[in-house]
Amino acid sequence: MEKLDHVAFDMDESSAVKALAALAQAQRLRAFRALVVAGPDGLTPGVMADQLGLAPSALSFHLKELAHSGLVSSEARGRNLIYRADFAQMNALLGYLTEHCCEGGACEVKSDPACSEC
Repeated sequence: MEKLDHVAFDMDESSAVKALAALAQAQRLRAFRALVVAGPDGLTPGVMADQLGLAPSALSFHLKELAHSGLVSSEARGRNLIYRADFAQMNALLGYLTEHCCEGGACEVKSDPACSEC
């Protein structure tokens, strides 16, 4: 496991492909981005469906795909589920994609700690 700029990256090719495939659909990408914006508090499916203008059944399908990829987690809170972006997994994917950026030299992408603070 490699450590870069306060974030540990540990992702293999298979996991990266699964995560990228989950994000390769417009509604899933929008749902994931909404969870990133929500931060650690997460969102309920009802709130997310309203924000994104999606039918709850369609959103449920997309959240299941995102959870299967490891980019999203869910937690039961009373009668509600709270979905959250998995920032460690997101950063692992970004790390995997930029691991050999700029042929290992100084790289602005790796030196930007914006997401390591989440």
